[in-house]
Amino acid sequence: MDYKSSLIQDGNPMENLEKQLICPICLEMFTKPVVILPCQHNLCRKCASDIFQAANPYWTGRGSSVSMSGGRFRCPTCRHEVIMDRHGVYGLQRNLLVENIIDIYKQECSSRPLQKGSHPMCKEHEDEKINIYCLTCEVPTCSMCKVFGVHKACEVAPLQSVFQGQKTELNNCISMLVAGNDRVQTIITQLEDSCRVTKENSHQVKEELSQKFDTLYAILDEKKSELLQRITQEQEEKLSFIEALIQQYQEQLDKSTKLVETAIQSLDEPGGATFLLISSCLSLCLPHSIVEASKGCQLGKTEQGFENMDFFTLNLEHIADALRAIDFGTDEEEEEFIEEEDQEEEDSTEGKEEGKKFIYLHSFIPSLIPQQPEVPTIYKALC
Repeated sequence: MDYKSSLIQDGNPMENLEKQLICPICLEMFTKPVVILPCQHNLCRKCASDIFQAANPYWTGRGSSVSMSGGRFRCPTCRHEVIMDRHGVYGLQRNLLVENIIDIYKQECSSRPLQKGSHPMCKEHEDEKINIYCLTCEVPTCSMCKVFGVHKACEVAPLQSVFQGQKTELNNCISMLVAGNDRVQTIITQLEDSCRVTKENSHQVKEELSQKFDTLYAILDEKKSELLQRITQEQEEKLSFIEALIQQYQEQLDKSTKLVETAIQSLDEPGGATFLLISSCLSLCLPHSIVEASKGCQLGKTEQGFENMDFFTLNLEHIADALRAIDFGTDEEEEEFIEEEDQEEEDSTEGKEEGKKFIYLHSFIPSLIPQQPEVPTIYKALC
């Protein structure tokens, strides 16, 4: 009802109806058979076949004995893509309703008399219709212009033949443009897919690279903790050894100090008998104590440079250079680099074993220190 009222409100409903029956490819009224696409737009089957053949040049026709799947067809009106079956455009459904409307419209137009002004008229000869085409000037004109007018010396042709030729040429150009647009759209789709895949691959290699560097960080942290632990262990061993020496010297000093104090107190004894008793005891202890005091300087000592920790110095220049040289390369380059690293690691391991022998040499020092003789019982009594 709305469609009917819209036609009645316009000045010429037949012209509006004719616009609805125009093929978007050939720009003429639909030529039967008319096919309808899944998007509900209509086309002349011949026009649809031309576009389909241009977009799918390798498609085998219906008469071929080779069975192939159909190609792709893009609607020229809405650009909706349709996947054809093996019948191509011949597998599309005919729109019988539109074909019937076209028949009714043509009958209505043929029963009506031609109105003045429905055919273009010549500007020079207002009563003459334009019915020929000047090939020289490439403009439509009338017969009077050819006989008496400006186109008298020009070459002309029937208007209908030129009209059909140019219409066919335009139709071919439209088909080529539509096919070219389809190819461009296919390229755009491929490029978009390539862009998407590139992003996915980039994200994947970034994740792998981050994981590899995280592994390197973990190895460095683990090695750092290990080396710090070794330094701490060495520090504790050295400090324990030095503190043990300090304790031995301190005990020797305390014993010698008490003996000196005892000797000084005996000097203050006024009684001769008492002094001589103490003196006789001291005479037995003093020589031994003096000998022990002289031997006190021969207790365990630290060697020169014992407090040095220089043997824990690391030379990381080659490792730093290797880290700076990290780059994306082939598998062969990575294998060569791994072999070089393994060889360097073996050499460094041998050097560390030799260093360990030197580092822990001091652990045998306490066993080489002579044991102190037992203090006589009389000295203990005097103290």
